[in-house]
Amino acid sequence: MNHDGRSFFSRVFKTYSAPFLTLIDHRNLVYRLLRREVVSRTSGTWLGGLWLVAQPALQMGAFWFLLDFVLKVRSPGQVAFLDYFLTAMLAWLFISEVLSRSLNVLSEFSPIYQRTVFPVQVLPLVPLLMGVMIYLPVMGGVVWLLAGWQAAVSSQWLLVMLAVWLIPFCYLLALLGLFFRESRQVFPFLLTLLMYLSPVLYQPEALPPGLRSLMIWNPIADWLSVIQYAVHGLPMEPVQAWGLGALWMLLLPPAWVVFRRAESQMREEL
Repeated sequence: MNHDGRSFFSRVFKTYSAPFLTLIDHRNLVYRLLRREVVSRTSGTWLGGLWLVAQPALQMGAFWFLLDFVLKVRSPGQVAFLDYFLTAMLAWLFISEVLSRSLNVLSEFSPIYQRTVFPVQVLPLVPLLMGVMIYLPVMGGVVWLLAGWQAAVSSQWLLVMLAVWLIPFCYLLALLGLFFRESRQVFPFLLTLLMYLSPVLYQPEALPPGLRSLMIWNPIADWLSVIQYAVHGLPMEPVQAWGLGALWMLLLPPAWVVFRRAESQMREEL
């Protein structure tokens, strides 16, 4: 392989590894930012940081009480609807929180950045790591109760993989929220619409056959299929997992490059 070929592959590798190297190189800063997040969200409470985990856990308990005891929802499918719904909803809550926080993360941390200049490329990863800290134990506990410890271990790995997959979206949404303020008003509606278009509140077989083919354009539906396959053994097409990997490889380089090239404008905006 000639020098140009080695140089090209070296640049590609550096681009894909850049977000992870950023976390390693600035791990002390990341730790302080995460600690600040925990303190700001739980300051003055008796349970402190435990509230971050307790809130989604209590939400899952409320869903369980509503569906199993009040509405008595039953389904003839391979998996009980309650088990399917709680697993899908936990994954969706994780996705929703990470994406929503990413849209506002640069503005939220601007007061700190104005006092102390630091590598701004760290900031979009903070909501992602916070989401993992919150939902990893909740997902493990709920799935363990529903499907056993082996499924719980699988769900933990999949949640980490989902977090990695969301990295390019975190960077792109951070830029969008900073430079296009109207997106903060529109995005919650789009996020709710995406939930309705994803098999969270219903199982895929509940959709009319004509609409099932549209799921191919929805990567969230593919992620839910992968998670339900690993946790409950529901059918999944291998192309769904391959498609998610291909989309990540396609989006990460431009997301990273665009974010880094916009840093000078971001610093002025912040």
